[in-house]
Order: sequence, then structure tokens, then C-alpha cells
Amino acid sequence: MRPNKRDELVRKALEVFYRDGFHATGMDKLVVETGVSKTSMYKHFRTKEELILAALRLRDENFRNWFLRRIEELSNTPAGQLIAGFDALGEWFREDKFRGCMFIKAGAEYQDKDHPIHVQAAEHKRLLLEHFTRLARAAGARDPERLGCQILLLKEGAIVTAVLLNSCEPAQDAKAAAQVLLDAALAG
Repeated sequence: MRPNKRDELVRKALEVFYRDGFHATGMDKLVVETGVSKTSMYKHFRTKEELILAALRLRDENFRNWFLRRIEELSNTPAGQLIAGFDALGEWFREDKFRGCMFIKAGAEYQDKDHPIHVQAAEHKRLLLEHFTRLARAAGARDPERLGCQILLLKEGAIVTAVLLNSCEPAQDAKAAAQVLLDAALAG
């Protein structure tokens, strides 16, 4: 099925926001980058923030679909999937267009916890935490909520490190730390 104009606009805007940031990207720049007129853009979105929210929803859907499918491909056990997530991250980090996490960026650019963009970014992280906690519970962790939080923390730290440092192997280092945490959570 051919994407409609609105979907195409959101997809193109997502690429621009991911590459250049939210505040640095004005509507004039989006008009040039997307090839959509200002009139048409405002026909679909009353404000830039509405367009950002639509782009974040698309990114959430795309990323979580890819990430969850990829960890299931890498391992068929809940414990293995908790660890395989770091292999999937390593694949993402090696992509030419990798620029970090769009949701970390959104949370940093829109820091008011009640702002809809901040709320959307936090929801993405909450859904990932929920998934990690579910996997930890299915793996038999003594405290699945804590292990889920620890895995999410390692994932987020690996992403930031991958963006900022060239001297580390963040996905593999986080994977090794996650294995220690998982082993401790399953012991006894």
C-alpha cells in the first residue's frame, strides 16, 4: 500500500529530527528537507510539536518492532533475550546513520516532565522497561522489577556511550555487565 502524504511527511520529518534535533529544526527547514509546502504541512499538523509527536510515535513503533523481533531472532529463551538485546544494540551502533536515541534527545530538549513530547519519550522507555521486566520474570529472576530496571539502565548507558565515546565497546561492555546481573538474579 502506498503511503499517504501525511505518513510520508512524518517519515521524512523523523529523519530530519533524528539527524538535526528538534529545536534546531524549524518549519522552514522541514519544508525544504521534506519537499512539502508549508500550507500542506500545516494542513496535517497545526504545530511543529504535533509533527514531533507523530514522528516520535513512528520511531517508537519502528524501533520497538525491530528491537523486540531482533532479540527473539537471537535467542529463544527469556534470559537469552535479555542478553541478546545488547547484541542487537551493537548492530544498531554500527549503522552509518546511528545518531543515538531519539527519545533521550527528546527528553533532553523538552525537560518539563508534563510536556507532551517529554511524556511521549518517557512512555517509550516505560514500554521497554515493561518488556525487560516481563523477560526477567519469565527467566525466573528473584526480583524481576529490579533486574528490568538494571537492564534498561545498561541499555540506555550503552546508547549514550556509543554516541559520545569512540574508545569503548559499549554494547559488549553492557552485555558483560548484564550477564553478571542476570546470573546474580537467577542464583539461589
